[in-house]
Amino acid sequence: MNSEILVVIVTFNGMRWLERCIGSVRRSEVPADILAIDNGSTDGSIEWMQGKGIDVVCNRTNLGFGAANNIGIRRAVEEGYSYVYLLNQDAWLAPDTLGKLLKAFEFSNFGILSPVQTDAGGKKMDRQFAKRCGRLIRRHKGEQIVEVPFVMAAHWMISRGCLMQTGGFSPAFTHYGEDDNYLDRARWFGWRCGVATEARAVHDRSDRKATPEQRMYLKCNGSVIRISNPAGGVLLRMLWEPIRLAGTGCLHLSGAPFRFIGTLIRRYPELLRYRKQSRKKGAFLL
Repeated sequence: MNSEILVVIVTFNGMRWLERCIGSVRRSEVPADILAIDNGSTDGSIEWMQGKGIDVVCNRTNLGFGAANNIGIRRAVEEGYSYVYLLNQDAWLAPDTLGKLLKAFEFSNFGILSPVQTDAGGKKMDRQFAKRCGRLIRRHKGEQIVEVPFVMAAHWMISRGCLMQTGGFSPAFTHYGEDDNYLDRARWFGWRCGVATEARAVHDRSDRKATPEQRMYLKCNGSVIRISNPAGGVLLRMLWEPIRLAGTGCLHLSGAPFRFIGTLIRRYPELLRYRKQSRKKGAFLL
């Protein structure tokens, strides 16, 4: 361990971004160790990273975002890192990003901090970041840290204290929803999530817009997120979510939410088991 920060990068056929992504960590004003978790790339990513001296964990299959990140989070906990930085393969840091986040952590009781996430040009906020965080940041203009209910895990710095209590990502999610659930669980343990407004970093996804099918999936997946939330009573949610899905299907003239109702109900035992487990310190890391 050469740094107090372990940057964890989950990769899958991301060769087009990796030089900028990994290069940005190596150019950081604050040194950080790098661990790449590859989910079965076939585009030469593994060979390129190994050639650059990157520590790469090679999975034979695509484990998904959460399970792959858990491998890195375990390493960070086991080896005593003070912070883990989750960095998407299609994202990169500014030279001062890590330093400004560390400074923000010193003067706050936040468990998870993100920089302001911009598009590839670096001048505008990433569109989804702007949608979820932009209004709060504008409302609290001038504040160094703005508490937010959600920020995408393309750029997350998580403190060791938060990791030790919240644990890893829940297996209830394989792609999308993992970060929502993690933030719900962190708040249940008393940790806050915020954006350090003086820090900047890029999330390059301007050429990838969600299809109508993907947007509908996200609406349906919201039911899994709400039922998995460890806070409050769950029985009312289990009764309400099928009704909400039916309303979504009618509103959008889509059969997908109606089909999802059966899938959701069949998953209730599994989701309740994971929800119970998520209330234990260090869940999903063993």
